[in-house]
Amino acid sequence: MNGAHTHRLRSSGGVRLELTPTTTSPLSIDTSESTEMRIQRLITENPVIIFSRSSCCMCHVMKRLLSSLGVHPTVIELEEDEIHALSVSLPDGGAEAETVAPAVFIGGARVGGLESLVGLHLSGHLVPMLVEVGVLVL
Repeated sequence: MNGAHTHRLRSSGGVRLELTPTTTSPLSIDTSESTEMRIQRLITENPVIIFSRSSCCMCHVMKRLLSSLGVHPTVIELEEDEIHALSVSLPDGGAEAETVAPAVFIGGARVGGLESLVGLHLSGHLVPMLVEVGVLVL
């Protein structure tokens, strides 16, 4: 990755935010912040955030589900060397059987991957959760 907070418009309409620290980026706030700390900060700062691998079809489905409900999550694409930093940022250290990425967090809490998100939606628990964190108004 090229810069701490570098962002590029993507063909899907999203923005790619790069997490690697640099001192050359005008958007660089704290170059001493580790990738793990940056991930944790992003989780707490964004009511709905998805961490994904590049070109992840499951992430695309997660975004489509949320946008069909009127929610537009922050999406962070991680490089392979950053996936470990995401697992370190998880409360259980990524020890769950479910894959570490893609992972969606709602209100700072890890929901899980696509299967968990769809399960919440089908059980009727996703919309109330989104209302509770203030990203959806009924």
